[in-house]
Amino acid sequence: MASGDRRRTRHEETVGLILRAAWRLAERDGLAGLSLGELARAMEMRPQSLYTYFPSKQAIYDAMYKQGFEELLACHEALPAQRDPELFLAAAAEAFVDFAAERPSRYQLLFQRTVPGFAPSEESYAVARRALEGMRGWLAGAGLTCERDLDLWRVLLLGLAGEQLANDPGGRRWRQLAAPAARYFVTFARTENGDQK
Repeated sequence: MASGDRRRTRHEETVGLILRAAWRLAERDGLAGLSLGELARAMEMRPQSLYTYFPSKQAIYDAMYKQGFEELLACHEALPAQRDPELFLAAAAEAFVDFAAERPSRYQLLFQRTVPGFAPSEESYAVARRALEGMRGWLAGAGLTCERDLDLWRVLLLGLAGEQLANDPGGRRWRQLAAPAARYFVTFARTENGDQK
């Protein structure tokens, strides 16, 4: 391996370690409480050395945002295939609540405005759009193609996850409602869409 390749590999590995440490600190201290000094200490490096990898705190949040949506896409891809689109949407709803419950800080960064002034870069937001388009495809598979169907689906998932995190962290109270809520959603949306024709 050429020295340039080795340097690039080491750089990428260090970036990964910094992001893991940033997520740990975000879980411990809250997203908005993420401190570059604390992150540097966790990495056993000088704060100035972080700038070799990230030019600003916003850049760290941006990388976390992109990584979070990449993880959500991986979660989507891991969903088992179902012949019945309703069963698939029920499984997808459960998986989303599980995804949010694993790391509340990830849910907050991806779906809430927890960090004042943070806006993802176009590159990172493109990953978020891919996740949204995937959901649009799931709904189309169930015959739901109206834009409001996607809006309502998002509200349903975010509401279930938010309630689970806020009112039963570590439990299953709202997670166990995910599958029946998805089925109700499909029935309601199909009825509403039929009435609109």
